[in-house]
Amino acid sequence: MRGAEALVAPFAVIAKPSAEHRIFDMWSSMEYYDPDKAVDPQQWMALDEGERQYLVEQYHRKKRIKMPNSRMHAMFHVVVEDQIALGDDIPAQKTLARLMQEGLSRHDAVHAIGSVVASHMFNLIKHGSTSKDPNADYCRQLEELTAEGWLNSWHDESQDE
Repeated sequence: MRGAEALVAPFAVIAKPSAEHRIFDMWSSMEYYDPDKAVDPQQWMALDEGERQYLVEQYHRKKRIKMPNSRMHAMFHVVVEDQIALGDDIPAQKTLARLMQEGLSRHDAVHAIGSVVASHMFNLIKHGSTSKDPNADYCRQLEELTAEGWLNSWHDESQDE
């Protein structure tokens, strides 16, 4: 899946990897995922979707990071990492670099981009596209995303509760 297809159709049915898949292809050198370290795009995209999901879930499990829905959380990591791996096809990679320059860890920058993906997909499902090109809306939202804005959105949400 390339470019625009990765934006409007980022969700695939994720099959749980079989025991053979957990061993991974012996030629693949990607044995673990760490969201605070850059992912090699070729190695990442060489894995199938289930393997990517599994690696992300394993990272969070090993770090004992609790969340309401670990599979959904991992799925958003995979979508964001897939988009970053596409390079200049979409602005995710540039947005990641900018957010890190603004002070976010790589992991938090992935979460910030994931929050835009989630919001964009929710709005597409609930309201439909607000323009002829929903990908243009998404790209604009990524370009407007700032570390400060994302951090403030967490602060604003916690005050609403």
